[in-house]
Amino acid sequence: MSKKTKTARFRTQRRLGTELPGLGKPGALERRPYPPGESGNKRKKYSDYALRLEEKQKIRFHYCLKEHQLRRFIRNAKTGQSSNWINKLVGLLERRLDNVVFRLGLAPSIPAARQLVSHGHIQVNGKRVNIPSCVLKPGQEVKLKEKSEKNQTVLTATQNPRMDVPDFLKKEEKDGSVKGTVLSIPGLEYIPFKCDTGLLTEYYAARKA
Repeated sequence: MSKKTKTARFRTQRRLGTELPGLGKPGALERRPYPPGESGNKRKKYSDYALRLEEKQKIRFHYCLKEHQLRRFIRNAKTGQSSNWINKLVGLLERRLDNVVFRLGLAPSIPAARQLVSHGHIQVNGKRVNIPSCVLKPGQEVKLKEKSEKNQTVLTATQNPRMDVPDFLKKEEKDGSVKGTVLSIPGLEYIPFKCDTGLLTEYYAARKA
């Protein structure tokens, strides 16, 4: 990660007042737990709209999505049982292949996991998959290609895991090889940062996703 990229990600987290694990290295709020451009004694007053927008931005930045990508996932989540679409949305986002690779500890951030997938280092049920946005189903297995097990990104991540593996995934390690299996569809409790999903619901209540 370049110094410029790291600084941008730290500023994003400071602006939102929340550490977002998907952006990588922790510590964004340790020294200056307030938004960029503000002192510790001077806090900006937020409107109701700004508070709702902030919760949406947390989701978008953590999962490293562009606005149109997030809206596509929301449309999918609202299909069928739309009354509980936030829970369904989290289930979709957490089962994205790039997020699963990150959550298994094979990459230090979601962007790094996305790069591993795009470059053909990841297999799903024994077949190479290079689409990071692919949503996995319970029972599907994820593993590195044998030649990719010594990839520097992977080695760095496995030696210093960013997060614990959530229990909707099963991680198995044998003879230096790592395999992960999706066990179930995760819900709201698996969002790995503080998020007021009620505000997120209100943000999209008057909008077409």
